Amino acid sequence: MRKKIFSLTITAFFTALVMVSCKKEKPLTSESGEVTTTKDGNQYTLDTLNSKVEWKGYKVLKSESTSHFGNIKFESGDVTVKDGKLESGKFVADMNSLTSVDLKDDADQLGKLNVHLKSGDFFEVEKFPTASYEITKISPMAEGDYNTLLDGNLTIKGITKPVQFKANVAVKEGDVTIATEPKDINRDEFGVKFQAPAANGVIKDEVTLQILVKALEKK
Repeated sequence: MRKKIFSLTITAFFTALVMVSCKKEKPLTSESGEVTTTKDGNQYTLDTLNSKVEWKGYKVLKSESTSHFGNIKFESGDVTVKDGKLESGKFVADMNSLTSVDLKDDADQLGKLNVHLKSGDFFEVEKFPTASYEITKISPMAEGDYNTLLDGNLTIKGITKPVQFKANVAVKEGDVTIATEPKDINRDEFGVKFQAPAANGVIKDEVTLQILVKALEKK
């Protein structure tokens, strides 16, 4: 009898463990709590030469004169189109390509800034060489400057958060373009923290991101 009870206890333990594991493996979702995108439809591959993330960081005050701005290239990506409409998409950024544009004419300062941004003070590129955005829901917009609302999961430094972008999406024969609104992201939420005490209150938490994508239909 004791052996039977012990066996049942062990079985219940492993059953609970499996259930917990299954829960952990559920995909992260958007703020709406639902994933409505699928891979059904025509497949398009990211044109990495004509796609990028534009970023802008701010010092002291959020203004043009107290900011650095630049680009990040994409490593890979794909989108799906169904019935002439965007169905899904995921884009992987190469964090080693992160560079400033405003210092392009000052090689010495550009090199110092790029090294600093890729260091442990900010993006830890050696440890986290990629970042990504995966669309979880696509909603049409009838008003305003953008025609589409994208819900998705943004991953930076291994931390994933739901982020929503307004975007202009164009599906044409042979290619898809996506241009999101410039959107402020709180770098602190993704573990991008400059630990130097002198930086407190000097470097703003907001980093503005804009995703510009072109994808070509697979032949």
